[in-house]
Amino acid sequence: MSDIAKGANADGANAGAPGPGQVGGKPPLTIHAQYIKDMSFENPLSPGSLMPLKSQPRIDLNVMVKMRKLEEATYEVALIMGADARNAENSDALFMMELVYCAVVTLGDVPQEALGPLLLIETPRLLFPFARAIIANATREAGFPPLQVAPVDFVQLYQQQQQQARNEEQQNAAPANAEAKLN
Repeated sequence: MSDIAKGANADGANAGAPGPGQVGGKPPLTIHAQYIKDMSFENPLSPGSLMPLKSQPRIDLNVMVKMRKLEEATYEVALIMGADARNAENSDALFMMELVYCAVVTLGDVPQEALGPLLLIETPRLLFPFARAIIANATREAGFPPLQVAPVDFVQLYQQQQQQARNEEQQNAAPANAEAKLN
């Protein structure tokens, strides 16, 4: 009988024993499914937009990560990527694309402070190569050179989102404080 049949993992470790980064035998993050939730591609000036350009187009790329709770420890994480390519000479739209690429994930027994980083940093980091390939293929199939999206710093994006949320909380609290001072 092989080691795997006796209850050992492929690396020879006991299947019941927690692995590195695991608490209580459950992996900290399990991805159940990955899928395109929404995708749009517009080529409004075709076929004119496919003609050779005199200069490189201006491409604006936006990346955002959102999540929503589905069940007790199960979440949907959405990696939202938008690209807007314009002729640098006259700002005519060459193409506009948006992709919402999602995963359904379950968290193991992890501390509360690890929820945000696992859902909004690690999960999009795992989704990114797939979303990047979808964008490259879509732009290539539309007649443009494949758009190769540079790696994204999801830690920085997470920190920016946290700071923005704190700023919004302060702004929402400010009118209440101002009213209290007036009365």
